[in-house]
Amino acid sequence: VQLQACGGGSVEAGGSLRLSCAASGRTSSYTMGWFRQVPGTEREFVAAISRSGNITPYADSVKGRFTISRDNAKNTVSLQMNSLKPDDTAVYYCAAGMDLRNIVATSVQYWGQGTQVTVSS
Repeated sequence: VQLQACGGGSVEAGGSLRLSCAASGRTSSYTMGWFRQVPGTEREFVAAISRSGNITPYADSVKGRFTISRDNAKNTVSLQMNSLKPDDTAVYYCAAGMDLRNIVATSVQYWGQGTQVTVSS
């Protein structure tokens, strides 16, 4: 599976961005998700979505502000980010293949390239 993420950019605090990730293979076979990373820190979990889309865990820091969704017919997964904060500034990575019972970067099977999100105060 190859993943291509897009949609990053620069916004002011309180603004919104929508990230999208297109997969070369059948995303319906995989749990999908998003992680983010600030230089010098570990890659951290942001949100994930089960194969059917009925389970969507989020990191506490983004609950109520971010929404993950998927379209298995189009092999895409998206992350709608609202009420953005400067602390959300990071490189965001699309991910495929992870265990929803233990979502850690080291267990991800496939990574997309990162897309930069910058939130200014």
